[in-house]
Amino acid sequence: MALKSREKILFLGVGIALAIWAFDWFYYTPQKGKILQHREGIRAADLRLKELLIYSQGMQTVEAEVSRLEKELQEYKERMLKGAEFRAFLKHLAQQSDRLQIKMISLKPQEEKTSLPEEKKSTSTFQYRRVTVQMVVLATYSALNTYLLGLEELPFLTVDHLEIEQREKMLPFLQVTLGLSVHMIS
Repeated sequence: MALKSREKILFLGVGIALAIWAFDWFYYTPQKGKILQHREGIRAADLRLKELLIYSQGMQTVEAEVSRLEKELQEYKERMLKGAEFRAFLKHLAQQSDRLQIKMISLKPQEEKTSLPEEKKSTSTFQYRRVTVQMVVLATYSALNTYLLGLEELPFLTVDHLEIEQREKMLPFLQVTLGLSVHMIS
């Protein structure tokens, strides 16, 4: 049986179509899937790289802030002898209360207990204790303002709470309840 030229061309076309289909099915489609997987991997890596870049910038900011705070703490340490913070607070209180005519009603210092594990205490570079002081004083508004501005200058002291009451029987004076924290380097 002899094939006609049309049949030969038809078989050649079918063979070429089968070869193209086999190439597409066995090589091109799997490679296209791998290319898509690699593109997704590249996108994920780019996102991770951007995230790490943001974290590194944040770390640089934190390192700069830590170094600034360490310098500030070193300045405080140089200005104050160890353990002299509370004495400096009492000296400031005595000077200002006498000068501003502030009447002291009560003063209750209390050292806070720190419950750090023993290994944490030895690894920390700066050990400090915190002493809370509850004060009740009688003062005029201007004297209280001047006294609080003077407290701002003390680097180791923070005002935790302030309560001001005005009573009619003590009229030029205000009854002030102050809660202070004195940080003492040990």
